Amino acid sequence: QLQFVESGGGLVQPGGSLRLSCAASGFTLRSYTIGWFRQAPGKEREGVSCISVGGGSTHYADSVKGRFTISRDNAKNTVNLAMNSLKPEDTGVYYCAASRAFSYCSGYVSGHYGMDYWGKGTLVTVSS
Repeated sequence: QLQFVESGGGLVQPGGSLRLSCAASGFTLRSYTIGWFRQAPGKEREGVSCISVGGGSTHYADSVKGRFTISRDNAKNTVNLAMNSLKPEDTGVYYCAASRAFSYCSGYVSGHYGMDYWGKGTLVTVSS
């Protein structure tokens, strides 16, 4: 059984930082393309970031570029999303997802490619 657990969400003030983690049970994350997605209240889910199987390629949505960083910690079997300079529009439920394919990360962030496995999400609220 493939299973994800997202953690690290919470309430933070604008300009603050949070670090989200995606942990896996039943499989090794280093064998999968991993993406982070988010869904704001009343809006459709959108791609945020993606990291390739080897970790050599990453992609970010324009709205978070320069503020968010995705990375792998293979020793802990996790993928992390460091979020800095947070804005109220970053508020939403953040989901970790995995793909068995080796397609370009930009395709996953844009929604052109679909993910195979999804976590349950963690809530991020940016508000003063």
